[in-house]
Amino acid sequence: MDPQQLQIDLQQIKERNARVEADKAWEISQSRKIIILVLTFLVVLLVFYFNNMEKPLWNALIATVAFWISTLSVSAGKKLWLKYTYKK
Repeated sequence: MDPQQLQIDLQQIKERNARVEADKAWEISQSRKIIILVLTFLVVLLVFYFNNMEKPLWNALIATVAFWISTLSVSAGKKLWLKYTYKK
């Protein structure tokens, strides 16, 4: 194989790895979690408001907190799933 092509391939792999690492960092970032919670709150608030529900702000907050709590349990479930599924 051509040394110049190897150098190009290596550079492409490094660039891909940098993108993957950035994606992983975003997936676990607090910023992402906060953005998701705010957007969830706004969407639920709009749905509740336009459906004339009582206390849409309060009910949207409750729904958003419930969603947030459910996401916390996902990581615990993942750990258990990995522990019992992938015994190497």
